[in-house]
Amino acid sequence: MSAPFHQHETETAAPTETSPTPATSCAVDLAAYDAFIAAKRVQTTETGFAPPLPLSATLFPFQRDVVTWALRLGRAALFESFGLGKTLQQLEIGRQVCAKTGGRFLIVCPLGVRQEFMRDAELLGVSLTFIRRTSDAGPTGIYLTNYESVRDANPDGSRKVDPRLFDGASLDEASCLRGFGGTKTFREFMALFAGDDRRDMNAREVTEEVRYRFVATATPAPNEYIELLAYAAFLGVCDVSQAKTRFFKRDSQKADNLHIHPHKEREFWEWVASWAVVVTRPSDVDPSYSDEGYVLPELDVRWHEVPTDHAEAGVERDGQVRMFRDTALGITSAAKEKRESLPQRMHKLMEIRADAPLAHRVLWHDQERERKAIEDAIPNARSVYGSQDLDERERRIIDFAEGRIAELAGKPEMLGSGCNFQRHCAWAVYLGIGFKFNDWIQSVHRLQRFGQRQKVRIDLIYTEAEREVRAALEKKWAQHRELVAKMTAIVTEHGLGKHAHGGTTRTMGCARVEESGERFTLVNADTVQETATMAENSVDLLVTSIPFSTQYEYSPSFNDFGHTDTNAHFWEQMGFLTPSILRVLKPGRVFACHVKDRIVPGGMTGFGFQTVYPFHCDAIQHYTKHGFAFLGMITVITDVVRENNGTYRLAYTEQCKDGSRQGRGMPEYVLLFRKPQTDRSTGYADDPVVKMKEVYRLARWQIDAAGFARSNGDRPLTAADFDGITHAEMFKLWRKYNLGAVYDYEQHVALVTALEDKGALPVDFALMPAHSWSEWAWGDIARMRTLNGEQARKNAEQHLCPLQFDIVDRLIECFSMPGELVYDPFAGLGTVPLCAMKLKRRGRGTELNPSYFRDAVAYLRAQEKRVEMPTLFDLVGVRKAGESAGESVGAGAAESGEESAA
Repeated sequence: MSAPFHQHETETAAPTETSPTPATSCAVDLAAYDAFIAAKRVQTTETGFAPPLPLSATLFPFQRDVVTWALRLGRAALFESFGLGKTLQQLEIGRQVCAKTGGRFLIVCPLGVRQEFMRDAELLGVSLTFIRRTSDAGPTGIYLTNYESVRDANPDGSRKVDPRLFDGASLDEASCLRGFGGTKTFREFMALFAGDDRRDMNAREVTEEVRYRFVATATPAPNEYIELLAYAAFLGVCDVSQAKTRFFKRDSQKADNLHIHPHKEREFWEWVASWAVVVTRPSDVDPSYSDEGYVLPELDVRWHEVPTDHAEAGVERDGQVRMFRDTALGITSAAKEKRESLPQRMHKLMEIRADAPLAHRVLWHDQERERKAIEDAIPNARSVYGSQDLDERERRIIDFAEGRIAELAGKPEMLGSGCNFQRHCAWAVYLGIGFKFNDWIQSVHRLQRFGQRQKVRIDLIYTEAEREVRAALEKKWAQHRELVAKMTAIVTEHGLGKHAHGGTTRTMGCARVEESGERFTLVNADTVQETATMAENSVDLLVTSIPFSTQYEYSPSFNDFGHTDTNAHFWEQMGFLTPSILRVLKPGRVFACHVKDRIVPGGMTGFGFQTVYPFHCDAIQHYTKHGFAFLGMITVITDVVRENNGTYRLAYTEQCKDGSRQGRGMPEYVLLFRKPQTDRSTGYADDPVVKMKEVYRLARWQIDAAGFARSNGDRPLTAADFDGITHAEMFKLWRKYNLGAVYDYEQHVALVTALEDKGALPVDFALMPAHSWSEWAWGDIARMRTLNGEQARKNAEQHLCPLQFDIVDRLIECFSMPGELVYDPFAGLGTVPLCAMKLKRRGRGTELNPSYFRDAVAYLRAQEKRVEMPTLFDLVGVRKAGESAGESVGAGAAESGEESAA
């Protein structure tokens, strides 16, 4: 733990700025808080302009409409099908921006596309200059460069081509933005186009941001929502978190696995249409425009299955031997299948080529060994690859596009975007198939595009074991066509530019709504404003899971704690709440705060690898600074394999490449704080939590108060002990053994390795983790025991970070007594007040999200009815009590000579 917290180690430590201070009853300055929230509102203004020059007559009418619309917005996306003239439109946009600003415009394009722009610039009659350094550009004009020149820095750290030195810019085939959140290119581009205060060698002032921004790319896969949100973020339309909160339900177990709310699907596409145009043919822009010449050429798809050797099919997770290989099980088994089937697939490739040995064609592949096999078998073929010199790579792409090379080999992820091969080629052969649909569909449309005069033939080679991969590819293809039609229908219905430009609509403040019962009170309000009104020293226990800084937004409101720009901004808002929760908590009582550290992508830090933001450390520092005393923390152990599936931070393959990058799994923590008691001469709370010794035994205290300790156990387990049992049974058996045996790290590794060798080790969860046996490190929390389970059954909106019942139950039982009040200022779906009611306490909560609030009220009312509803045993108890009372009354009456009324 960092130095500021060492103050708690001794009683004589000198006070520091983080030392607990006496509790205060000072009211929060709500006027200052209102000003803080108001400052979050970003005032949006129209950023575009009307074309200052007559639009070029070279453009078709639909292209002129799109250019006018884009210029009016100033920041827009052009999602257009292959061959609709995005190159011409970008050049015309650049010409108009230069005329408006008197400055210069930058177009950033993939390698191998330069000749397309040069050809169209000549057609349009504009001057276009290709540059690799900013210093190559003059004071005005349109300039072209590659993504690598913008992304990569000079030896002195300066940018080769700095887009902030241009008045406008357009990204051609902006596939770099698909890597939102992780890739170096995306992070670099977001930072560069946002701008900063640096100056270049010519001392020209760098603007705060690139004022006019555009992206021009093929129609994105409609179900790749994160890609669309990345485009919106790049254009400055709205932040990604805001859009995620409004339109999507998110999977907290898998990174950026977004599912759109069914009732918000149309609203989402209408929002997209406010900043992006989706065009598959001219009539999409205006029904009066003719689609003549804009019909995609026929596609001749031929599938070729080669046999698979099933001798090494492997075993199932439960130990059952497989009869057949199945690459649908995962990427790892698919890669193995590709390696071992390469000779058969190359044989099929040569058979296909024999139909026309001299034809022009693209040879698509996925692995380097496949490229080398192609080069060995076809000496006249030319290939492009990542480590190749950039000039040589571009030269080969251009030579093939111009027909000077007959066969070109490359990977779809490298050549699948931007390159136009339709002039001299109408045939592609895929040496294999894979899971990346977007790369694949882009590669198909290098040939099947407007301007192609021949039927396009594609041959796809796959193995018998890859039948499910083929089926998945064909399914995604059908979904892609369906969803593209849905996107374009909105533009067709409303017409181009009839939606107001802007992001999602946020709310400011919240109209207070209160619902209560005999044992609960729940309020729909801003928690800062609500907690400030609560009575001083009125809460016996405070249990909450605070928002994890800027990680998530829980409601489309400026008041949401997740709608903050930085970690410091988040803690600034928390500073308005913390004095109130200290004030309302009774002296000497506990504040239990659930937190989790956060993963920081390497692109955000500049390190190039993921690091950890120690959120729990900042939480300790924040709350102790405001007057709480830190007691310690409980560690909630999580599954490292499931975590990696959600963040890809601890990827096994990457750690094999360089083990120095490996961190550790991310547990959750419950931080325990105490409000100092009134009488500082004693350590007891003003209203202590009393435990009866006959109930709270010495044995339990010894476990509660201890740190980690091990007990003796039985003999070591072997892999043979797990033969013939399921993974669920294995997990239980291992946990029982692991908690009872003397721990041996090497024996643990040997056992799990033996299971891996038997093919019985799963890849989607940790089968045999090191279990905890301490009350201060909880490894037995049931992750699925949350109110999200009920939400899922009702098909209702789920909470992004639900708090597990097990955690809340233990905290309430440990730190409060029956009948006391338990408060949660971030109530969510009402887990804390619900658990309080079940444990015979009273629950109170505040929640900003009206949807969560409504669902929480329903759960709390249902729980109250369960508590009030008598059971069969209750009835038996009442009858017995009545019979006993009756006997007593009867006996008393007989003694007094009166008739019993029993």
